Amino acid sequence: MAGKIKVMIIDDSALVRQVVSQALSRDPGIEVIATASDPVFAIDKLRQAWPDVFIVDIEMPRMDGISFLRKVMTERPTPVIICSSLAENGAQATFDAMAAGAVTIITKPKAALKSFLEDASNDIVQAVRTAARANLRALPRPGTGNLTVNPFHRPKLSADAVIAPGAPTAMAKTTEQLIAIGTSTGGTQALEAVLTRLPATCLGIVIVQHMPEKFTAMFAERLNGLCDIEVREARDGDRVMPGRALIAPGGRHMMLKRSGAQYLVEVVDGPLVNRHKPSVDVLFRSVAKFAGSNALGIIMTGMGDDGARGLQEMHAAGARTIAQDEASCVVFGMPREAIKLGAADEVMGLERIPEAMMAYTRSAS
Repeated sequence: MAGKIKVMIIDDSALVRQVVSQALSRDPGIEVIATASDPVFAIDKLRQAWPDVFIVDIEMPRMDGISFLRKVMTERPTPVIICSSLAENGAQATFDAMAAGAVTIITKPKAALKSFLEDASNDIVQAVRTAARANLRALPRPGTGNLTVNPFHRPKLSADAVIAPGAPTAMAKTTEQLIAIGTSTGGTQALEAVLTRLPATCLGIVIVQHMPEKFTAMFAERLNGLCDIEVREARDGDRVMPGRALIAPGGRHMMLKRSGAQYLVEVVDGPLVNRHKPSVDVLFRSVAKFAGSNALGIIMTGMGDDGARGLQEMHAAGARTIAQDEASCVVFGMPREAIKLGAADEVMGLERIPEAMMAYTRSAS
């Protein structure tokens, strides 16, 4: 993008508008061209200048953020960052906002807001830079949105913090095989596009989608109603079996375990890995360790590099590995980092991934 990234902030909190504006203005590559206390004021200002990125609250007077977002995505699609509290009673509203096509969520607390925003200033800048590069053409509308949480003020630990590296303990090639998927920004639409095209005969699937607590169950339930396969939020001890996709719960890590010839998932607490919980690296390392060549690993659209090293470990353990290509990604972060590491056997567009999964399923039978 040539020139500065132009940002408009729409939030009924004067404090949020002030602190976020100050944080962004310290970056020479970003310019806050306007702020507004609600979307109606914003619409007046948009007649003079249109931003490259919006930062929008949900609950505002006169027009809510969801209605404004839908208007923007219909009339002039532009990257939108949702800046909202994720209180339980607001979870559905936030989910609806992301379903309308927002790129990511900034979670803001109800208390100590000023200090939080100041501490997270570097991450706010990074969120804007990432949103400005988002490929909105890869966002199907209507869709399920890009429900991911921007990982503000989080330490970047590796998978070592949850699961130790070590020699693979996977059995030789068996008929008990599985597919592991990791994704983030743009992943909710990508997963819908993939899972709705799979028959019930598909191998068992384990999935990490970066998503906050309270949202994964809602997301899994929605997909379950659209798919031939069973889709559900994973519970500790769930068996990985054909025709079933298990989505790691928000706020918990999910790992693969082996019990005899069967594969189960273990859902555990633990520190953030690559600033995420659940982490793709944690899942992929466990798949490398306990499934080895009995697995297919797929890394899809998402910001950052979570999953890249885990996919490399799966590749080294004999698994087949796929990365989504840049053209079909909303954000080509995670797949790009995996490709740079040489972790992907093949790079392909989103539309080819379901058939690749079924081809792998047929080869396993």
